[in-house]
Amino acid sequence: MSSDVGSNRSGKASGWVYCEEFVPEDDVLLRARDRAAELGCPAIRPGAGAALRVLAAALSARSVVEVGTGTGVASLWLLRGMPADGVLTTIDVEVEHQRAAKAAFAEAGLAPTRTRTIPGRASDVLPRLTDGAYDLVLVAADKHGYPEYVEQALRLLRPGGVLAVDGALHHDRVADPARRDELTTVVREVGRSLRTDDRVVPALLPSGDGLLLAVRR
Repeated sequence: MSSDVGSNRSGKASGWVYCEEFVPEDDVLLRARDRAAELGCPAIRPGAGAALRVLAAALSARSVVEVGTGTGVASLWLLRGMPADGVLTTIDVEVEHQRAAKAAFAEAGLAPTRTRTIPGRASDVLPRLTDGAYDLVLVAADKHGYPEYVEQALRLLRPGGVLAVDGALHHDRVADPARRDELTTVVREVGRSLRTDDRVVPALLPSGDGLLLAVRR
């Protein structure tokens, strides 16, 4: 490897860290992140969270769906970008995770009317939500279910609404064609499918563990 190539890679790595830390997390977010570590559930990284906040603000998103509540880290980022009357519908199969998320919402001083937490499997809950009624849908749980969740999300989004898929690089494995394990293949195929889907305008951001975005036409 030439010194120029090595220096470029090192620069990109430090640039990624700089981007991740560009918008610092406050104590409420940090405590929610600590709870995620204690419960063993993944939490969106700060760079991707900040991007979600920007998206929610740009869309003036009043109706948002989140697949995978976790301990509320991504939820807080989204809610901080949404208008004061915006409502986040968040789904998780783990009641304990949602209990931790509710604690984070209370710490953040959010009115109970700002969130609708629904316990259960996303595959059962999403079909019950209204077509074309949402400004933004975040898919951030159970990567094996991503193909189904993404299809449901496209049904739920209004024209101009945005789909966000977290973990789209799956620990950088998606970018490596030699990686062909089941989970990496599922995530890679979701990206390829959206890239060629005439219903959306897609982009893949390197923020966090990869944030795949698609605007509904």
